[in-house]
Parts: sequence; C-alpha cells; structure tokens
Amino acid sequence: MTKELSGKIAFVTGSGRGLGRTMAERLAELGADVAIHDLDWTAPSKYGEAADLGEVARGIETHGVRVTAVTGNIGDAEAVGKMREDIEANLGPVDILVNSAGGDIGAAGGKPKPNDALDIPLEDVQALVNNNLVGTIIVCKTFVAPMRDRGSGVVVNLGSVAGHFGVADGPIYAILKAAVAHYSRCLAKQLQPMGVRVNTVSPGPTKTARFEATRTVDPRKMDSTQASLDRYAEPDEIAEAVAFLAGPRSKFISGQVLCVDGGLVLSPS
Repeated sequence: MTKELSGKIAFVTGSGRGLGRTMAERLAELGADVAIHDLDWTAPSKYGEAADLGEVARGIETHGVRVTAVTGNIGDAEAVGKMREDIEANLGPVDILVNSAGGDIGAAGGKPKPNDALDIPLEDVQALVNNNLVGTIIVCKTFVAPMRDRGSGVVVNLGSVAGHFGVADGPIYAILKAAVAHYSRCLAKQLQPMGVRVNTVSPGPTKTARFEATRTVDPRKMDSTQASLDRYAEPDEIAEAVAFLAGPRSKFISGQVLCVDGGLVLSPS
C-alpha cells in the first residue's frame, strides 16, 4: 500500500466511532499521523464500538503512525482552541482537517421528536445548528487559518446526500448539511490563492453502529455484495472518498461536492 500521506498530520472530528473512526483508520493506513476526537472519553462505547478513545487510538497505532486523542464540543470555540493546542503539542500543525462530527442529534442526545420542518422543538433546531454548521465553522476557523498562513493544507467537510433534495424526515439536518456544502465552496474560493483545498463528501445512508441502532433498516439494502447500488454504504466506501480528496491524487480539486451514495441523489425515495 502506498503511504501517500506519510509526513502529514490529520485531525478527524467525531472519530471515536462510526464514519469518523473509519476515516481516521484509512488516513493512518496511508501514513498520516492522526488526531482523533469525540465529545468525551467514553463516547465510543455508546453503540459498543470501543470502550473509550484510548482503545480506538491503540487500534489506529497498529498502522505504525502517531496518534493522539482530544475531547470536547466542537460548538465551543474555547474547547476547540484547547484541542488545537493539544494536537500541536503532541503531533504538530494539522495538514489535513476532516470535519466528520455532527449528525441528526437533538438537544437530549437522540433524534428530534417531531423531526419535521414545522413541529421540531426549537431547542433541537439550536442543537442541530451548533452540532453541524456552527461547529464546522468553529473548527475551520481554528485549524484552517494556520493552513492559510502556511500556504498549504486540505479540508474535507462531511455533508449528507439529504442536503441535495427535499426531505420530510430530518429537514433541519438536511438544510444544515446543504449549508455545510456551500460554506465549503465559499471557503474554497477564499483559500484558492493560498493553495489550500476544501471539498465536501456527502454520504448516503451508511451502515454505522449508530445508523443501525437508531432507525428501522431495510434488510434488502444491508447486503453490500449484491450487484445493485440500491443499498446502504459500507463505512470504508465513504472513507475511501475522503482519503482521495485528502491526498495528492486530488491535488487540483477544490470547491467540489462528492456524493457517495450509489446514485441515490439521482432519484431519492
């Protein structure tokens, strides 16, 4: 395997579990030193993926890279500033930023109820805004400004296929992911003269532990060996797209949105 990210330092938010963890693993496989993150130290245990961030870090270290772990709310600018201090002290300045933290998670920690455009509780709207859009902006302000000053760096922000068509279930989340994609375009435009690339990956429904635990899944879409693309994604299929955009193979790609959804965006249902 080509270690095309050797010498790079990557920070993946929300990487204690789920998609973020798989992305951090893939970047480490390609040679990057990795900073992982979750809301708190034991967050990876919520859906049984690991006991804590320490266990996740030890697993990633088996790829022969340096790993450090940080915790905190990405919607808290002071907490994010402390993350940067800790990462730079342990690994050095971040070259690759992947904003994976977020999700359709309301104020109480689960999905909002109701979760539509009119009746969703306002406190859930505010939580979603902080967890998805504001948090992404704060992390970018904190970690991308140094990239701008150095004249190098890569940002991959996680959107959602739901941000590309109308939905009745989870519309606020979808709206915010659409906003993340456009924030990424605007950031890419600002950073174009400095050589810092910014892109968005918009996954379709993906078989993470949280996905399977928080919704009724269609068993017909769980089989990834079938020929049809009308199925759920495997986490590594999303991680591969992130790794591509993070690495040298995409050195002239910026301001783009890559939907990794088996073509769902063509005919949503």
